Amino acid sequence: MTDFKDRERGEEAKYAFDEETAFKVAARRNRLLGEWAAGLMNLTEEEADSYKKAVVQADFEEAGDEDVIRKVLGDLTAAATDVDEATVRAKLAECAVEARRQLIGKA
Repeated sequence: MTDFKDRERGEEAKYAFDEETAFKVAARRNRLLGEWAAGLMNLTEEEADSYKKAVVQADFEEAGDEDVIRKVLGDLTAAATDVDEATVRAKLAECAVEARRQLIGKA
């Protein structure tokens, strides 16, 4: 019985670790996307820091990536940049790879 409980605790710990890692990767990915968008909009360093935080916060509006894409695309469109939705989605995917690399590289 102890082996089963130990195994169950191990699975729960792994699940919690995986969920935490996924959250950290998504937050880092969104921050990197915000940094890219801030550069396109020629924001100052202070504005860029604030914007990166706003992009991370946007991810809490709904499940999935659509809220982040909608925010960044809307802001880039409002800033009259020549960026379309496909470009934002592609950059989001690039940022996801980079975020995972950064986090796994620290381990």
